[in-house]
Amino acid sequence: MTIDWSWLGDHTDDLTSLTLSHLQAALSAVLLGLLISLPLSVLAHRVRPLRGVLLGLSNVLFTIPSIAIFVLLLPVSGLTRTTTVIGLTVYSLVVLLRNTVEGLDSVPVKTKEAAKAMGTRPLRTLLTVELPLALPVIMAGVRIATVMSISLVSVATYIGDGGLGQLFTDGFQRDFPTPVIVGVVLTLLLALVADALLVAIQYVLTPWTRRRA
Repeated sequence: MTIDWSWLGDHTDDLTSLTLSHLQAALSAVLLGLLISLPLSVLAHRVRPLRGVLLGLSNVLFTIPSIAIFVLLLPVSGLTRTTTVIGLTVYSLVVLLRNTVEGLDSVPVKTKEAAKAMGTRPLRTLLTVELPLALPVIMAGVRIATVMSISLVSVATYIGDGGLGQLFTDGFQRDFPTPVIVGVVLTLLLALVADALLVAIQYVLTPWTRRRA
């Protein structure tokens, strides 16, 4: 299986456009997942009876095949990027919700009690104590969700989207391996670069972990 390098040179603009589209869909889903999972995680952490319900519901949603989710969304949002982002957000929520709850649970009780003893209000304690200390666990979930979303974007090819996944369809339909190989390589590179950037962001945002080390 060889690569037709002339095809690669002739389609540079298309590859750039598909790569950016792929990345935009994945990152939009992760950001939306974070916006939804953060308040739900705080609620699950504070109100214990809701914990099992929210985590259980997210696990049920995760068992739905990705293609099925996109198909179920078609009557609502149609053959649009919105369908892709909503479907990917559903999957990212499972990882983000669980990791955020576990991160909040990992904050030492004595630390929260000390903040309370100093007269810090609950909201400020959450924002300045609990979430920063939970950040390493939360970021681990963000990394997993991001890599997972990047890999799943290609499935949206079945509804006319899919970013780099369009290269797979094109290659298989024409029995031409070059687009398939290029699509796989670019998807892997996107995942690796995104993960490396998130590691760097976590390194910058958690200086206390370096001092502890």
